[in-house]
Formats: sequence, C-alpha cells, structure tokens
Amino acid sequence: MKHLGIITKREYLNKVRNKSFIIMTFVSPLVVILFGVLIGYLTSVNNAGNVKKIAILDESNRFSSSFENTSAVEYLFLRDASLQDAKTIILAESMYGLLYIPPQDGEYWHQNIEFFSEESPNISLLNQFSDNMEATLFQDNLTLKGIDKKQIDESKVKVNISLENFSGEKSSELDSIIKIAIGGMAGYLIFMFIIIYGNAIMRSVIEEKTNRIVEIIISSVKPFELMLGKIFGTSLAGITQFMIWMIFGGFLMTILTSFLDVNPSSTNEVLMNKSGLDKMTSEILLAFFKFPFMEMFTSFLLYFVGGYLLYSSFYATIGAMVDNETDTQQFLMPILMPLILAVYVGFFTVIEEPHGTVSVVLSYVPLTSPVVMLMRIPFGVAWWEVLISILLLYISFFLVIKFASKIYRIGILMYGKKTTYKEVWKWLKY
Repeated sequence: MKHLGIITKREYLNKVRNKSFIIMTFVSPLVVILFGVLIGYLTSVNNAGNVKKIAILDESNRFSSSFENTSAVEYLFLRDASLQDAKTIILAESMYGLLYIPPQDGEYWHQNIEFFSEESPNISLLNQFSDNMEATLFQDNLTLKGIDKKQIDESKVKVNISLENFSGEKSSELDSIIKIAIGGMAGYLIFMFIIIYGNAIMRSVIEEKTNRIVEIIISSVKPFELMLGKIFGTSLAGITQFMIWMIFGGFLMTILTSFLDVNPSSTNEVLMNKSGLDKMTSEILLAFFKFPFMEMFTSFLLYFVGGYLLYSSFYATIGAMVDNETDTQQFLMPILMPLILAVYVGFFTVIEEPHGTVSVVLSYVPLTSPVVMLMRIPFGVAWWEVLISILLLYISFFLVIKFASKIYRIGILMYGKKTTYKEVWKWLKY
C-alpha cells in the first residue's frame, strides 16, 4: 500500500484544480442564493397587478355582503341577468370568471353552485369562495335557530401546547419546522454529493481505461491501490468543498447575527424582543439558533464520508466494467434505487414519524442510512443508535471493497466486450 498516498494526492489535486470544481465550489452558493431571490421576485411580480375580475350571479340573494375586494380579486355582482347573459358579459368584458349561485330551491341547492372560467382556477381561489359562502350560511343558520354567533365566538378558547422533554428542554412547533427543513436539506445534500462525486470517479476510471493510461499505471501499482486512491482522493475533494461551504455559511450567519444584533449563544425571547423584531421573526430566529448545528455538522461529515466510500466502490467498479458511459446504465440503476428510496422515505416517512419502524430500520441499513439517519438526527436520536448505524456503514464499506476490488482488478483491463451480470459473477469467483 506504499503508493496509496501518492495516488490519493494525485486524484485530490486533479479534482480541486479542475475549473468545474472551483466554479461549483465558489459560484454555486451564490447561484443558489440569487436563484432564491429571483424566485421570490418573480413570485411578487406575478402576483402584483394581476387582479382577477370575477362576476357573481347570485340568484339566491343571500351572499351580497359575503365577498369583499382584495388586492388579488375584484368582484362584480350582476343583477337581473340570466346565466347565459352573464356568460356573454364575462366573455365580452374579458373577465376571469363567473360564480353562479342558483336559486334557493330544495334542501341541497347549495351543492349546485358553479364557477365558469376559461382557465382552471387555483385551489386558494376556490377555497376563498367556499369559505365566504360557508361563513354566511353558518351565520344565517345560527340566526334562524336563535343562536348568537358572538357568544359562540366568545366561548371558543385557543389551546397552546408547549413541547418539553423530561430533561426540561423546551421546544415549539417552529423548532420542528426548522428540524424538518435542515434535516431534509442535509439528507438531500448527501444524496446529491454521492451521485455527483460517484459519477466523477466513474468517469475518471472510464477515461483512464479508454485512453489506455491505466495499463501504464498498474504496471507500477496494484489495481486495489489505484481503486482506493481514487476513492480517497475524490472523497477528500468532496470534504474540502463541503468545508468551504460551511465556512461560507458561518460567515453569512455572522453577518446575519451582527445585522440583527442577536447573540446566538444567549438567544432567548427577551433578547429577541429587545432586538426590535416582530414576534414571528423572533420565534423563527430563536428556533434556528437553538438547532444543534455542531452535532449535525459532525454527523454530516461522518455519513458523507461513509456513504461516499460505500457508493464510490460501486461507481469505481462500474467504471472498470464498461468501455463507455452509455454502457453504465444497466449497472447504475440497482445501486441508485436504495438512494432514491432513502430520499422518499426521508421526506414522506421520517418527517411524519422519525421514530417509526420504517424510519428506524432504514437508518441502520448501510445503503440508506446516510440519508435517513441524517434526517432523523435533528428529532433526537440516541447516541448508541447513531454509533451502530455508523459502524454498520463503515463495516459494509470494507466488506464491499473486498468484492469490488476483485471486479475492478479484472474489469480494468477488459476491452471490447459487453459486460453482463453473469460475467461479473464469474469474476467474483476468481
């Protein structure tokens, strides 16, 4: 293994000196920020000045005061017009749509309300119609039964449940939202990092194999050393990129706290209120600064390295098995499926029930644990669970690399022949 350090250094320097690596490292965070700002701006532009004019033909004569104009919707009540005439008016005036309320005939008349429009209306607009009319009908029914709505409203009591664990640590609903957001982002980053750097190592192996450079290299080093060197070098490049992003994020957080005059180490409600922020913003910042970033940062590094080492063994092996990238598809899908499953489980199961059976089991399975466990950690996971998960992940890497190296050793010198699963099985027996 005396050449392992040299190969690792060569692979690492090749990656970090690459223009695409430099651009991705320093420009990507700015692009993401600008993209977020652009989305917000386009959303505001899309909503600004786009007032929907909606006509209402109310033949029940019960909703004349139920609809008020807003910045997004302007209502016009039509009087003494038939439904067909109303449709003609809408088309002539180029209005957005027509809300037709039929006469109050029968018990279920309110189930025959219709909305006519050239376009499909959004859900929020339809909900606004329903809410306005339901509120009016509710008030009318109370009046008919001699019940005072004001007394009902005064009798309602809003219950606020505060969250606290048995050690006395308090949290709120916003804490859970922050945990979901950061955990989800971390899990998705792991997913993207593994795919990006896995593909990078696979392309590197294919390129050296295609150019016959590998024949010269393995005359001096063992194929196993070459494989490990590529994996370790690319892994270090990924860690370097992540560390730069963390420094960039820490710098932004420092600017944010200085600008808002907030001390993250001693954030509490009193300090937040003194900073002049509104209550909602104060609660969001309080929940954000309470998040265990160091624990998450350490976990991310451990799972990124472990997950990358495990999956890069597959990627490097696939690169050695084929002559070009086109032939990799049949081998890539089986190793990508666990990653895709992990992301789906993370966003649809872990968020809903982080300590459920499916979430717990998949946080131990090495092929899914880098994503699933990372999304569970913000919700509180026992240290021994994390330790077992990490040990299983790294042990799996050493087991997989043993078999992967056999395939790599033979496949790296195979040319002009389509590799099949049957052929790979034979290589494993050598």
